[in-house]
Amino acid sequence: MTNDAERPPTQRTEGEERARAALAAYGIEHTITRHGRVGSLAEAAALRGVEPGDIVKTLVVRRGEGDFLFVLVPGDREISWPKLRAHLGVNRISMPDAATARDVTGYERGTITPFGSTTAWPVLADATVPGRRVSMGAGAHGVAVTVDGDDACRVLAADVADVTDPATPPT
Repeated sequence: MTNDAERPPTQRTEGEERARAALAAYGIEHTITRHGRVGSLAEAAALRGVEPGDIVKTLVVRRGEGDFLFVLVPGDREISWPKLRAHLGVNRISMPDAATARDVTGYERGTITPFGSTTAWPVLADATVPGRRVSMGAGAHGVAVTVDGDDACRVLAADVADVTDPATPPT
């Protein structure tokens, strides 16, 4: 079930269409919000009608050559690299550059989502994602999907683990 909260009437991108198609195929209740580009997490949260911590970033992490995964990180948290390495059982991980991330997901940085990625990489959701509604990117700048965190983890077959720490406040 979809409930579109359309704001700026702009043309949908190919990435947004892929994300929408994947969400429809999963059959989970979701709301798409098209608010255009924003300048901060707080602004995005206000436009989506959620708290900043309910915005979930989808980060692409490289475990090895040609081996990537998506890590879902709430906006008020950051990846704990030691926790993530320990959970994955690896000594080294990295984030790919923007061009590589686009090549392996089909999405530009700032639009990446596991919904509709050109490759269905494994998903690792931080332990704080389930149990609440979350808002994630939906394949285009300024486009978001709000879903139940439990539904997202279920349909994405996410591994759920404590892999983040509270974000350090800006100074």
